[in-house]
Amino acid sequence: MLGWELPPHNSGGLGVACFQLCKSLASNKMDIDFIVPYEADHNIDFMNVIPAIPQGVDSILKSGIAYDSYKFIYSNGKVKDFNIIDQYHAYSFAASKIAETREFDIVHAHDWLTFRAALLIKQKTDCPIILHVHSVESDRSGSEDGNPMVKEIEETAMLMADDIIAVSNHTKNKIISDYNIPENKIKVVHNSIDVITQDNNSLVNSYEFLKYMKSRGYKVVANIGRLTVQKGLPNFLKAARRVIDVNPKTYFLIVGSGEQYHELVDLAAELGISDKVIFTEFQRGQQWRDAFKIADLFVMPSVSEPFGLTPLEAIAFGTPSLVSKQSGVSEVFKNCLKVDFWDIDEMSNLIASSISSDALLEELSNRAYDEYRVMSWQDSTDKLMNLYRHHKTLAEAAR
Repeated sequence: MLGWELPPHNSGGLGVACFQLCKSLASNKMDIDFIVPYEADHNIDFMNVIPAIPQGVDSILKSGIAYDSYKFIYSNGKVKDFNIIDQYHAYSFAASKIAETREFDIVHAHDWLTFRAALLIKQKTDCPIILHVHSVESDRSGSEDGNPMVKEIEETAMLMADDIIAVSNHTKNKIISDYNIPENKIKVVHNSIDVITQDNNSLVNSYEFLKYMKSRGYKVVANIGRLTVQKGLPNFLKAARRVIDVNPKTYFLIVGSGEQYHELVDLAAELGISDKVIFTEFQRGQQWRDAFKIADLFVMPSVSEPFGLTPLEAIAFGTPSLVSKQSGVSEVFKNCLKVDFWDIDEMSNLIASSISSDALLEELSNRAYDEYRVMSWQDSTDKLMNLYRHHKTLAEAAR
């Protein structure tokens, strides 16, 4: 397994999905070596986590909140900062060298940052490779444009792969339209979530100000995620302006970091709602959990979201969701509100009507939680294991 991150050293949902998927595969007696591009303590006992460290390097450190924040510490004491492209090439070479020392039945690579490593391993070992696509470049850039180098990497790898996994039909259609990959080469395996019973009745919450204001009749609408063009947050703020016009006792909590931070702060000021929009930085642990707990409604307004785990994480804490129809999670999560990301009128109407009715919020929450508590990775795991067996059989027949 080739991946770019695992919790707790992750910057988003990709690491969480990889962790939970591998945990389910391991419970089905799958032996996994997971190769990451940095050295850290993950405290994982169900698979081998291996840092891809090039020759002459003692360790690679990752910040955990940005894809391009790496430091290489060499055996001679030299310290060098690596950008994302440097790290991409270093990881590809180091992972391929690791593969030469071990035997694998399948190479399973997650997203473009690991695709070149998978191709190098296939070239050296002739081992079947499966590419797991959690997003494509047009998703991440919010349009058909984006980084041409990344698009070339994605296209080349998908053409040469033995099979491709898409996390949703939304992503499968993107792969077909962006790269002209044959439909029968792409299998849809939806993400899921590990169901955990949460203590949602705790009287302690990190957001004491919001807790106090809720006691005075205010409602809280939250968004938790990266502040990037892909996430559709300008439309969310424009909808917030309209919600506040009809329900002034509403706060909007935006939890996360990203390149759009200053743009969004400026937009909130231009819209005249700075006093009702609270921005935090990237959060982990209790602050992350409490953001879900304090919210009356969670909104994921993404322009293009390959899957989107956050609505499922929200309902774990009893908070119902409004999600964009341009998301993979909307294909499998029935008990949530849905809206086109561009429809600011409908988005604001759904937010305003929801937070105006405690009975509606409670019904949404109860129905969503009933759906959530029976979720499992097992169906996705079964599909992957069948695919593994198929390619192992083909490889053995070829030998």
